[in-house]
Amino acid sequence: MAHEDANAHQHGHDHGPDDGHDHAHDRGPVADASVRVARGSDAPAVGLVQAVVFREAYAAALAPEVLATFEPRAFANAWRATLEGERSGDGVLLVACAGEQVVGFAAVGASDDADTDAGTAELIVLGVHPDARRQGHGSRLLHAVVDTARARGRSALAAWLLASDDATRGFLTAAGMVADGAHRQRVVSPDGDTAREVRLSALLADDSDAADAADAADAAPAPAPAEDSAATSADDRAPAADDVRAPEGP
Repeated sequence: MAHEDANAHQHGHDHGPDDGHDHAHDRGPVADASVRVARGSDAPAVGLVQAVVFREAYAAALAPEVLATFEPRAFANAWRATLEGERSGDGVLLVACAGEQVVGFAAVGASDDADTDAGTAELIVLGVHPDARRQGHGSRLLHAVVDTARARGRSALAAWLLASDDATRGFLTAAGMVADGAHRQRVVSPDGDTAREVRLSALLADDSDAADAADAADAAPAPAPAEDSAATSADDRAPAADDVRAPEGP
């Protein structure tokens, strides 16, 4: 998954009021849980979740002094600038809520990979606070990401994650995404240290396919909760097998 540094999340997202529909899927035990498009006032909460998730994700990859730069205020300021700034591109920041409390977030926008076309969306970042995992928030976020991508005419979804992050890969592959062969080295510290990332992708299933796949996902055993090692924090189960499917071979 694409990473943001502690000073700016580096993505110009479009968070217009026309995107303000809630995604309240009846999955998981949290009755008042929902996903909605973020508002400017959500920036502090998103910044807090992102700081916690990123520190956990990169604990094994970065030096303590680098992890210390992942401060909630820095992330919050970056998101606030985007949420309250001019609209740019077609990116959207979504937040998962337990009641009124923001406990997770995800951003989706157009993929800028050279080998993808205009029909491909990218799951840029997804995180759920550790205290709120295994309650369906990651599932709802991923459903909302797919809904948003579809609404913008996208037919495929891609996500970058650390090659070593088996848990997150398991979560996303349970949702129908597969490694597509793309990989890259991403700079992860001011000293130029790099980490290998791999890309997962999937075609977005037609609505007519959703019901059968949803039944299959509900019947499948839950994978282990994923740590957010590549800015993706999966929390409880195969979240969106009804929405994505692996791309066909060449």
